[in-house]
Amino acid sequence: MGLSLSAPHLLRAARGEVLDRPPVWMMRQAGRYMKAYRDLREKYPSFRDRSEIPEVAIEISLQPWRAFQPDGVILFSDIVTPLPGLGIEMDIAEGKGPIIQSPLRSQAQIDQLRPLEPEASLPFIKTILQALRQEVGNQSTVLGFVGAPWTLAAYAVEGKGSKTYSVIKNMAFSDPTVLHQLLAKFADAIAIYARYQIDCGAQVVQLFDSWAGQLSPQDYDVFALPYQQRVFEQVKQTHPDTPLILLVSGSAGVLERMGKSGADIVTVDWSVDMADARARLGKEVKVQGNLDPGVLFGSKEFIRDRIYDTVRKAGNWGHILNLGHGVLPTTPEENVAFFFETAKQLSLTAVT
Repeated sequence: MGLSLSAPHLLRAARGEVLDRPPVWMMRQAGRYMKAYRDLREKYPSFRDRSEIPEVAIEISLQPWRAFQPDGVILFSDIVTPLPGLGIEMDIAEGKGPIIQSPLRSQAQIDQLRPLEPEASLPFIKTILQALRQEVGNQSTVLGFVGAPWTLAAYAVEGKGSKTYSVIKNMAFSDPTVLHQLLAKFADAIAIYARYQIDCGAQVVQLFDSWAGQLSPQDYDVFALPYQQRVFEQVKQTHPDTPLILLVSGSAGVLERMGKSGADIVTVDWSVDMADARARLGKEVKVQGNLDPGVLFGSKEFIRDRIYDTVRKAGNWGHILNLGHGVLPTTPEENVAFFFETAKQLSLTAVT
């Protein structure tokens, strides 16, 4: 594929071009730390309304774009958004996350799941993504947002977020055949959903396997990695030129395994030094991250020093500057603004 200078900065980095500075965006950059978001939340108290009513989701997705001009604008959504399309009823409770009305615990429930038909069950996604692309043009890259099989299964089986994951681990370690069927169905549905997002305008897609870091490495190899691979392989079959990003929270122990997932870019959290992450993943794997979100509570000088440190360690190829996880709700907006200003004025020659 010919590389175009008119392509947005993040997309060029994700494809492997050497650039004068790393592109920058933030996970959860649309959200609670912004007054504009909190004001809108009062008008639309339901998260599902905020993420599924197109004009509201478009507005929220664009709030950080208008404020900070990041190199990436991500669809405002949740990983459980496609579940109702499979026949799994859910809601998203404010401050608590997804709630699954009837957790999946039996073969019969898994047999009843429907294949995902995004055009029918998620029509708002097309409206939102097309509007984002139109709004940012080539000034920024529009990112899609999907959950990974293990993490979706953790929500579907537990019924909600968990500290111990004891229900799904009980299933994994005592009746794995049922769980593997669920993971396979989720993988196929997520691949369909990711392809749909790309067809609707997403230029890069990030797969959130938020809870795969709760698995031991040997269990990650059985219950997370093969299904990440299944998603990425299917997406690559039809959309080989769309860069794919993998995030796992608390991923220090499985970093090398993430590099084998088929993702083009591995998100590194702050529990690993970026220089170590580069060495462990090898020269071929691109990286995203990895400032501790808590750094944004520091002084401007401290924030700048940490940005420079990360960029220096990541080197001049295949790095998207980001936090290692989402922006924390009480982060001062002016510090987020300073983070973006500093990142966008970077010159790699001056830093390295």
